Amino acid sequence: MAGRLLKVSSAAAAALLASSGLYLYGKHLDPSDVSVVRFGRAAATTAVISYDYLTSLRNVQYGTEEYWALKSKIRQLFASFEDTPQGAASLAQVHKALLHDGRTVAVKVQHPKVQTQSSRDIVVIEVLLKAVKWLFPDFSFMWLVEEAKKNMPLELDFLNEGRNAEKVAELLKDFKFLKVPKIHWDLSTKRILTMDFMEGGQVNDREYMRRHSIDVNEISRNLGKMYSEMIFVHGFVHCDPHPGNVLVRKCPKSKRSEIVLLDHGLYQVLNQAFRLDYCRLWRALMKADMKGVERYSRRLGAGDMFPLFACVLTARSWASLNAGISRTAVTSLEDTEIRANAARYLPQISELLNKVPRQMLLLLKTNDLLRGIETVLQTRANASSFLNMSRCCVRALSRHGRSKARYRPRWLQIFLSEVLTLWQINLYEVFLWMKASMLGSWLRNLVSWLQFAQ
Repeated sequence: MAGRLLKVSSAAAAALLASSGLYLYGKHLDPSDVSVVRFGRAAATTAVISYDYLTSLRNVQYGTEEYWALKSKIRQLFASFEDTPQGAASLAQVHKALLHDGRTVAVKVQHPKVQTQSSRDIVVIEVLLKAVKWLFPDFSFMWLVEEAKKNMPLELDFLNEGRNAEKVAELLKDFKFLKVPKIHWDLSTKRILTMDFMEGGQVNDREYMRRHSIDVNEISRNLGKMYSEMIFVHGFVHCDPHPGNVLVRKCPKSKRSEIVLLDHGLYQVLNQAFRLDYCRLWRALMKADMKGVERYSRRLGAGDMFPLFACVLTARSWASLNAGISRTAVTSLEDTEIRANAARYLPQISELLNKVPRQMLLLLKTNDLLRGIETVLQTRANASSFLNMSRCCVRALSRHGRSKARYRPRWLQIFLSEVLTLWQINLYEVFLWMKASMLGSWLRNLVSWLQFAQ
């Protein structure tokens, strides 16, 4: 349970995990009742659970007459309901079921004691963090508790998760590669969420992609498009893109690669001023405009720690930032340097995380998860992600500028500037493609031959 609470943190908080109560056909095992905090994900069990029958079912002995009576009520809702969950985590577990009309659905069932136990687990985390801070004064991660208190009620409300799923599906409806499971509202409550069942391999499973002829570069490119659109354009960001929540598959009809986005409980809504400054900061980073990097880092709360903030945000060295991150590839030497500096500057990073707006914390976590996926797919050095980010930044800033333009000539100037900039980005992308393709190699050989002939 406490592990779920710490979803809002950076990687430094991953070690602080605690378990919730376990249920097995009503046989109750609850280590948290004696305040035992342990490492690892909470185990989930195989109870047959459905809707309003959840509370009574957990207290029913497996195999009794009452148990089978309750199970028959589940059959009134579903043609079939698999007892063994497809997957489980600290808040809920997911069962596969079949509706009476033949549609296959996924039923996400919240663990019975999560609601009442969440407040206690937050207190446990708060006590632990205070103890650690007392022992190590440089350890300043009390903001973890603040974020947990704010986000936990939202994650426990599955109706909120359903609304988030529908909202992001509507915002990104132009991305035909993105699939968000449809919510079945008539079979959903605050503790039960029923949605279309979608299968696929985890986004970091290169072997699955190879077997199904899925292009890892296309997946990485589309993932970047999707998140750039959420962050820079809409300011509505899915903040838990770990591999279990992002699936890939081949559409059986079109044979096109698709991304399935799951678990919509935790979203960050960026206010407009923050989102626009974040756009301007990334634009400065991609142009190696160091004055712009300093200006917008300060506006985002980094203060004099703006060099460290820029390095944490991009996971690149200060030398690479000065050279231009869109022009320099990530090397193993630079990765080693970043990891060494992360340990060396932990107190300063802790101080920085306490200074920046709370909105930034989940964005940093999201960036780290996406970067981890790119690393596994071996696409992190791909320039396409920066090009997609550039497009989204240009569109977002241009749209804001047009909304503020009082006169038609100014509106037209902003529009034409946007069109020209996007055209330049597209042209640069074509240039990179030609440079990397066989055509580019042929042209280079031709030029070399002509020079030699002269």
